[in-house]
Amino acid sequence: MSDTTQGIGLAVSTVIFALRPHPATGLSALWIPLVRRTRDPFVGSWALPGGWVREQESLADAAARNLLETTSVEPSYLEQLYCFGEVDRSPDRRVVSIVYWALVRPEQAIRSADGDNVRWFLADELPELAFDHNLIVDYALWRLRTKVEYSHIAHALLGPTFTLTELREVHEAVLQRPLDPANFRRQVEKDLVATDAVVTGGRHRPPRLYRYDESISIVDNGPLALNARSFS
Repeated sequence: MSDTTQGIGLAVSTVIFALRPHPATGLSALWIPLVRRTRDPFVGSWALPGGWVREQESLADAAARNLLETTSVEPSYLEQLYCFGEVDRSPDRRVVSIVYWALVRPEQAIRSADGDNVRWFLADELPELAFDHNLIVDYALWRLRTKVEYSHIAHALLGPTFTLTELREVHEAVLQRPLDPANFRRQVEKDLVATDAVVTGGRHRPPRLYRYDESISIVDNGPLALNARSFS
């Protein structure tokens, strides 16, 4: 019996999200780093950071290693997103990619500065990418926007403590729409714990810092696409 998996490559790729100001509006927006390919196929094109899985490492370890090697980013949140394995997704051989998505705080994102082969792009304004990476990013954006409305995931873009305004701005950047401050406060306060700390240095009443209530378990049972090509 022939080995039907012979010649199939196993790779990992990661979509990294961070918040940065939009160059036109100045408001927080989602950005992702891309790497320029230095070899065929698609030499010179931008692509998601990633690489091959080594024989003796786990998929998560491979994703973290490739991120560090290509972008110098060590994410605070890393989750497996989907498996992409269409037969024709790579022109030179069959490649199956296990895709992760990561969220990084501003101080983590700054470790990956723009350069000749690494550059940050607005997540919703990407050029044509190598392979099927535009599809992958679209799927990751859909998943993030679905998940942010029912989980504690937003804090991975902020850190352990934050103001209500900072938390609302994360939701607005992810969902791409303004949110009423009073309604937002009512929706999220039940999951938050007010700390004794405040943000000092402003002219007005210093805003209080909050953290998520770790005693509340948010089960990740939101909708998942059965086929990455069918999401909306």
